[in-house]
Amino acid sequence: MEKVKYTSLNKYLKQTYGEKIYKISLNAGLSCPNRDGLLGTDGCIFCSEGGSGDFAVSCNEINITTQINEAIKLISNKTTASKYIAYFQAYTNTYGPIEYLRHIFYEAINHPDVTILAIGTRCDCISKEVLELLVELNKIKPVWIEMGLQSVHNETLQHLKCGYTYEQFKETTLLLSNAGIDVIGHLILGLPGESKEMMLESVSKLCALPIKGIKLQLLHILKNTVLEKEYTQNPFQILELDEYCELVRDCLAIVPKDIIVHRITGDGPKKILVAPLWSANKKMVLNTMKKYITDED
Repeated sequence: MEKVKYTSLNKYLKQTYGEKIYKISLNAGLSCPNRDGLLGTDGCIFCSEGGSGDFAVSCNEINITTQINEAIKLISNKTTASKYIAYFQAYTNTYGPIEYLRHIFYEAINHPDVTILAIGTRCDCISKEVLELLVELNKIKPVWIEMGLQSVHNETLQHLKCGYTYEQFKETTLLLSNAGIDVIGHLILGLPGESKEMMLESVSKLCALPIKGIKLQLLHILKNTVLEKEYTQNPFQILELDEYCELVRDCLAIVPKDIIVHRITGDGPKKILVAPLWSANKKMVLNTMKKYITDED
């Protein structure tokens, strides 16, 4: 079986910065229009209470410098790394008062150990003021905007209760790209009701946009989500390990080499993971992946 070659984030960072760079997940205490009542109150049906920030450093305060320093302290036990990506991950990180956003983003980007500022957000939460702020920040250090698309199929997005459309995502991606901001698009593989052909179409259409990176995320069913209720009441097919690895191989085969692959799977928090349980064994998953794909020349 011939392996598919791709450009991994780790490889790109080593080639660009000369060393491994670790990502620090931050929580700015923000919400989401799909949770605070503007669009809804339950969030997307797959989203946990942590708002995709379940692995953010545990801090009893919102202070960003404290979070960064605490995370570096934890990482320093296993590495001598000196460069980090400050990743605002939990919830929607451009959804808040502009002065607050300015404060937290400048605090992060000016930290001496931060090399890149990454901001997780939604395509419907990039206002003119936010865009101007991102352009400012991008003059200091590289700024990445990570946006969840999940699927290019609007019927799927409607079922997921995302509150946005593929067309909105496309428009925002063009807006950010034209302003010189790098966009990383997120897709979820294994969504209920989607065929392999539909998933490959999502990859193809996302890669046709001016994105710099892509994340492929395995669908996780997590406790206390609307998706868990659906799965319990009407079980749908979950991807098996080899099936998922084959799917990722086929997805990466159509990803252009100049688009950086930031993720090929994902491990949901074990304490709230309902399915697929095989995904909890990260080492096994990555070892199996090596049979199908490689980032080596």
